[in-house]
Amino acid sequence: MTMKHSISNAHLHVSVLNQGTELCSLKSNKTGVEFMWQADPKVWGSHAPVLFPAIGSFRNDVCTIDGKEYQIPKHGFIRHNEELVLHEKTETELHFLLNYSDKTLSIYPYKFRFTISFKLQANKLIVSHKVENLEDQEIYFSLGGHPAFNCPLHLDEEYSNYYIEFEKVESASSTLLSENGLITNNTTTILTNSNILNLHPTLFNNDALIFKELKSRKVSLKSKKSSQVLSLSFADFKYLGLWAKPNAPFVCIEPWLGIADHENTDGDYLKKDGLIKLPKGESFEASFEIEIEE
Repeated sequence: MTMKHSISNAHLHVSVLNQGTELCSLKSNKTGVEFMWQADPKVWGSHAPVLFPAIGSFRNDVCTIDGKEYQIPKHGFIRHNEELVLHEKTETELHFLLNYSDKTLSIYPYKFRFTISFKLQANKLIVSHKVENLEDQEIYFSLGGHPAFNCPLHLDEEYSNYYIEFEKVESASSTLLSENGLITNNTTTILTNSNILNLHPTLFNNDALIFKELKSRKVSLKSKKSSQVLSLSFADFKYLGLWAKPNAPFVCIEPWLGIADHENTDGDYLKKDGLIKLPKGESFEASFEIEIEE
């Protein structure tokens, strides 16, 4: 059964589904504005999938690890997972835990402990991830976020009133995806000595924009007609994805450590771009922050 857990402070009220530990509400206690996309199944039925131990698709839906084939789902197995346990809760913090199991070992051959935490700090929500290696050898994984934010936020606005402001002036290209969502060697220029990306309903007609070499480690969703600003800081993450369904009233801002398979991959999981290697007995942590200014 899907349950919802909530935390709140003077600035923000946050709700997280236990299924997949999906952030499903980020609401201003000052104005009542809801910033999270509400997962309309007719458009896109998710709020903010957690991506572990994979990001994106695998070629032919399989990969090979140490000579054996595995079917790790697209974006991994935290998404939709009902086995994460809420192991600590305060008024302003939620901490969820997933340990490896026979079920996870059948699709991903490493023993791990995965923790995700949501912490309110004034007008910020800090989303923290921790991966612990419980093997007697190194393990490998990708990790990322996929939060979708309402856009527009107000009835008197349009999608094209909004823009993404990058922290720094960028000359940045997006890596293009194949028809089945795999990485290609092709790129297209998105920014040329600019820090502004104007949103429009057809911006994502060819799938996500994938930035591998940004200088910025913070982007902000802003409107030309209203004062709210939503910023996402991702200092711990190497790549950034931006995505929405074409003509849909949301935008995803996605910090990634890792990426989908290349269309020419030989299927070897350990050759995946951006994979994290974690030595035995060690842990890895990465966080991103969502800040609301009103």
